[in-house]
Amino acid sequence: MKSMRMSELLQLAKENYGKTEYKKAMIYLEDILDMGPSDKDILAQVYYYMGNIFHIKGEIGKAIKAFNKVLECDPSHTDASISLSVLYNDIGHYESAKKVFNQANERVKAQPIGENQLEDKHINKKFSDKHYEIAEMYATYNRYDEALFEYNKASSLAPENLEIRIKIAKIYAKKNFVNKAMDELMQLKNENPNYLPARVALGILYYGNGKILEAQSEWERVLAKEPHNQEAGMYLNLSKTATETTL
Repeated sequence: MKSMRMSELLQLAKENYGKTEYKKAMIYLEDILDMGPSDKDILAQVYYYMGNIFHIKGEIGKAIKAFNKVLECDPSHTDASISLSVLYNDIGHYESAKKVFNQANERVKAQPIGENQLEDKHINKKFSDKHYEIAEMYATYNRYDEALFEYNKASSLAPENLEIRIKIAKIYAKKNFVNKAMDELMQLKNENPNYLPARVALGILYYGNGKILEAQSEWERVLAKEPHNQEAGMYLNLSKTATETTL
């Protein structure tokens, strides 16, 4: 009877959380804790939702404690591990962030994929987002080799995120590996002809390396498909103005 009541309260908490009624959700979650649950699965869920609410409210210390409690109840709770890693990273505890993240990453990699078990794209996206976040941090500090490694990790986990491929090309360009940068963008363009940012980026790379006609051709093709593309229009006009001035 008591466990049924807890399940009902947990369901109400989830429903209110989904509607962003965080105060109401927290009341239900606290009510469950007051009942002294011994079921670790229920406890893990309660602390996970509490952690998310604390995080949303900016109460980072409380969020960290809540996510740690989730992992005490369920060490394999990947979402809690990733959330905890992000929080540690946000407050500058990089070693703790890396440790938690790597432990979660190893658990996912070690998990067998059986005939009826599909790879969880939601989990992969979370890991990809984390690698992307770390890559951006490395890139900010001009640590290009580390950034490249993390961008590649992010891309392998979420290949549908084509923007990462452009980031990889930009890092190659910053490392003066221009041919690699061009190869990356050419491949991206050929694999995804309708992904116009690849053509815009390729045009910029061409232009920066003195290939004015090739650059203009890429931007013109973008505008042929999307006449109001401001970025392509701006670069094309600038390139023509610069060419006329030079002449």
